[in-house]
Amino acid sequence: MLKLKRLFHRPPVKVWVIKQIDRDLLHLCGQAELDPKAKRKQVLAELARGEYRGAVRMAGGGLVFNARLFAALIPLDELTLTDDGQARWRERLWRVSQVPQRCWSFEGSLIAEPASHVGGSGLVSSEDVSGIRSRIDPDTPTLPGEVTFRAEDELEAPEPFDSRYATRSLKRRGRHH
Repeated sequence: MLKLKRLFHRPPVKVWVIKQIDRDLLHLCGQAELDPKAKRKQVLAELARGEYRGAVRMAGGGLVFNARLFAALIPLDELTLTDDGQARWRERLWRVSQVPQRCWSFEGSLIAEPASHVGGSGLVSSEDVSGIRSRIDPDTPTLPGEVTFRAEDELEAPEPFDSRYATRSLKRRGRHH
């Protein structure tokens, strides 16, 4: 029985997930598996044409995304990471920027910045917000005042209590004792 299961079991196609491709830089999300129910040959052919449109199950946490969110899905044996933080793909060397999980479903452009965590080296991708910044008018004055942050379901801060008004209001409703 075990031999039959191995014979008919379709191992998933494993790929590198590329979020964005720049001139000399790959924004790399990591590894993933593609739909194990699909025919392997068909999936590989779709990948080669850049036409795969199925589910992408990210390695590690098992999060599933639609392939349309990514620039490229590359079979594992077609891209090699080097020890110096670069990748060899399509007969050339690319710099690599690691894409954090929060950016996997982001649909805008990414920018690569030097890693800032302790002991970090290489590049980390983040959302490009330069378009938003360019629309901000630097001459617009900021509003004066104090901003108070509360829990989403917290009610507004109560007004100062004035017993004269509360007593009248309760008397009218017949609730004052």
